[in-house]
Amino acid sequence: MSRAKAAGDQGEALAACFLEEHGYTVLERQWRCRFGELDLVARKGETVCFVEVKRRGPRSIGLPREFVDRRKQERLRKAAAAYLSGYDPDAFARFDVAEIYEETGGKFRVEYLENAFE
Repeated sequence: MSRAKAAGDQGEALAACFLEEHGYTVLERQWRCRFGELDLVARKGETVCFVEVKRRGPRSIGLPREFVDRRKQERLRKAAAAYLSGYDPDAFARFDVAEIYEETGGKFRVEYLENAFE
């Protein structure tokens, strides 16, 4: 496994734990379809949340959310539509971003942005 893949998997695991600690139920991890991958699919109440996880190290430039550009958002919208059509076509859905910050000393911090984009 590549170092980047391992770091991404770790970030997704941290985000999933954060969600569960805040009352979400994680439905899927790394759900794939022809349009791409959804990092996490979670539910809180009646809302299905499609969560894009972005991890950055202590010396990284820019905010993680800045890397969810218009092209990435469009792929996520298409993948989310495919997911909903197969699982819950009438669900209310939103797109969130979980920012994972690696801090000095090997600690991590999660910043969670609800409704990060439409």
